[in-house]
Amino acid sequence: MTNDIWANVLGALKGTVGASNYSSWIAPLQFSKLSDGVAIFEVPTNFIGNYVSQNFGDQIIYQLKKAGGDVHRLRFRVPSQSVDASKGRTSAKPARDKGSSGPLDARFTFDTFVVGKPNELAHAAARRVAEGGPVTFNPLFLYGGVGLGKTHLMHAIAHELKQRSPELNVLYLSAEQFMYRFITALRERKMMDFKLLFRSVDILMVDDVQFIGGKDSTQEEFFHTFNALVDAGKQIIISADRAPGEIKDLEERIKSRLQCGLVVDLHPTDYELRLGILQSKVDVYSAQYPELEIADGVLEFLAHRISTNVRVLEGALTRLFAFASLVGREINLELTQDCLSDVLKASDRKVTVEEIQRKVSEHYNIRLSDMIGPKRVRNYARPRQIAMYLAKQMTSRSLPEIGRRFGGRDHTTVMHGVRRIEELMALDSQIADDLELLRRALQE
Repeated sequence: MTNDIWANVLGALKGTVGASNYSSWIAPLQFSKLSDGVAIFEVPTNFIGNYVSQNFGDQIIYQLKKAGGDVHRLRFRVPSQSVDASKGRTSAKPARDKGSSGPLDARFTFDTFVVGKPNELAHAAARRVAEGGPVTFNPLFLYGGVGLGKTHLMHAIAHELKQRSPELNVLYLSAEQFMYRFITALRERKMMDFKLLFRSVDILMVDDVQFIGGKDSTQEEFFHTFNALVDAGKQIIISADRAPGEIKDLEERIKSRLQCGLVVDLHPTDYELRLGILQSKVDVYSAQYPELEIADGVLEFLAHRISTNVRVLEGALTRLFAFASLVGREINLELTQDCLSDVLKASDRKVTVEEIQRKVSEHYNIRLSDMIGPKRVRNYARPRQIAMYLAKQMTSRSLPEIGRRFGGRDHTTVMHGVRRIEELMALDSQIADDLELLRRALQE
């Protein structure tokens, strides 16, 4: 049997066992050799070898035979040991797990991450961790809404670490994968292998940790794994869709642990960052579609209209280039509005200025009449500026219209308030957090 046969079998297995099982259990297998009808594979740990032999052994043998391999049995081995699929017994200490990380997206690197004010702190912190060396803050906790770049930064860190320090054992997985492996280890009575696997890593990266909320047994094991790694001076990097204190049904001791390092919020993108992201994508697409031209104003139009989600923004541009290529037309505003009518309609801001004013006054526990009224004391002025900023960001109202709804104020007053909040967001994390909470509440 050759590596080419195994490569073909991998493709077949990916379709039969599913993407999650494939990345967790099949991808870590390294074909070694075929000897007397026994296909021998190297595996990172006993746990993986046992699990594959018991759950996927028959499928692997079937696919190998189907591809032309004369295989009757499988054997999985780590240094100084072997796991026989027909016996399922092992001995000796598990090897360090270097192959069971979730798949990394080759597109998600630091080079392709567009940096702007809303994400510059998260980017700088991710860069620092990716440089390796002594642990400076542990854990690094990245959080933010959908499509703001958390997963991109997580993948970028993993790529950079593997390139800079290939000797490090970097384990990247989702919280759901952590939970699945934990439950499987419990069921198969392989908890010792599970503990050794996770406590042997140099860097543990867990994506979407909010999914362990309410899962008591998984939280217990995650807590002990976290403590063991921190005590050993190992780096932990976590991502979630919200701050540690806001994760529902998460134990207080875990919240406290997650907050003991550096907690960084990826803010919703501003106009300049969205425009920069679009321009970077256009550079890529221009090489792919050299015959296409994009008219002035199109990118600015998209950056203004699609403001909540970078994935939607990038997907819209991808569709636009593909459509223009098919119909052979220039990418202008007319084509853009025709091609993306559904996306633009879904992105239309439906929040009213009045809703924003009510939410902000409730959040800061002040009377609505005081926030809209003439008083200029700080207790009212700052919430008023925040409400003006949100009205500018989340509604289609003009500055003069917003000013009229704030007690008949001039549009220059609104402009000043908006600029002041933009400045404070980069300096005051509390204001940035307040804005994110208010934005989420208004979008529900």
